[in-house]
Amino acid sequence: MDTKKHLGRDYQPRLIDAQIQQALNISGAVVIEGVRACGKTMTGLHHSNSSIFLDSAEAQALLAIDPAFALDGQAPHLIDEWQLHPEIWNQVRREVDFRGGFGEFILTGSAVPKDDETRHTGAGRFMRVRQRTLTWSERETPENPISLAELFNGTRLSPNTKREEIGTIISRLMQSGFPAQQGLAPAQSQILAQAYLEEITRTDLHRLENIRQSPAVLQNLLRALARCVAQEVNISTIRKDLLQVTPSISTDTVSHYITLLERVFAIETVSAWAPKLRSRARLRTNKKIHFADPSLAVAALNAGEKTLREDPETLGFVFESAAVHDLAVMAEALGGKIYHYRDSNGYEIDAVIELPDGRWGAFEIKLGVGHVEKGIESLQKAVAQIDASTPPAVMAVISGTGMTYTEPKSGVHTFPLSSLTI
Repeated sequence: MDTKKHLGRDYQPRLIDAQIQQALNISGAVVIEGVRACGKTMTGLHHSNSSIFLDSAEAQALLAIDPAFALDGQAPHLIDEWQLHPEIWNQVRREVDFRGGFGEFILTGSAVPKDDETRHTGAGRFMRVRQRTLTWSERETPENPISLAELFNGTRLSPNTKREEIGTIISRLMQSGFPAQQGLAPAQSQILAQAYLEEITRTDLHRLENIRQSPAVLQNLLRALARCVAQEVNISTIRKDLLQVTPSISTDTVSHYITLLERVFAIETVSAWAPKLRSRARLRTNKKIHFADPSLAVAALNAGEKTLREDPETLGFVFESAAVHDLAVMAEALGGKIYHYRDSNGYEIDAVIELPDGRWGAFEIKLGVGHVEKGIESLQKAVAQIDASTPPAVMAVISGTGMTYTEPKSGVHTFPLSSLTI
């Protein structure tokens, strides 16, 4: 559908497009989920032939007269913000069963409704696709693109000595990945990011359920989570950060609020990978936490450019989160999944990608060029502990300011995040 005609803007192609088209070809309905304002409506409209926007006054009035009105339209029919009327889920399921075809409906939603025993699972009728904010390569086309798919196919990299300045990296981390906010200066993006987080604590979470805690407590929770970005989640540690503002809060309540933040897609957790080990070490199973967009983590920390420059450890974690964000988008576009790895002997891999055909890749993430060689060494040692059925198809160190090359002896690649594409 012509997005310019219906929403006033030309559609900006996204890496998720092929994934959505494939889902439409094999499933009766496709559910596009993701954080508010990440572009779901534009993407859904682009792939549809008709639409209804359930947050409009017109749609609300029509649904009050005829609840089935939301399903009327030429397939694929977009139902935007379906979670505002959760009963539509079962209506779509029944209609998919009745029609018996593929690509009938596209549902978009920026929150996951609470589980309802009356709502069918949707198995066999729905496919879920996670949409995230823009990757770095979607925001700005790389001068020297490096394809993740080609890395998995065994390509070697041509050396390139060009480096990024640390100031450029900080600016990219502060700038928003939300499509409507492109072109803003880092400081402007941060003002909007802070307003976005405040809206989550004042409105979005309260739409899911009645929360007793004040927005200030929830804002402190976001700040505590930002201090743990790209690290393993420890609920007890996060609770301690909140005791000064709410002494009676329990670990169960903190855990519940984190779940609510996941349900509005404000944060995302990455699960631990569980291969076999050659050593007697135990696998760590804690998830790592990331914000929906790295700019939101910076905003939650209330960190400006000067603060980030003077705190390289925090800057490194935010950069790692940005790299994991982009790897997650590209991995899922290739049909794969992303994990992290860590064992009790201290060996770890920042990101592991598994593809549907069994191939897997190991990725270490380092902010500065001075840490790349150490990253190559630690990556090799970690992989050596793993008793996988096949060796990794690709090993790479993704840097912020580093050069591009393939290390001759080990075959480990290294390149800047700004070059990575699908």
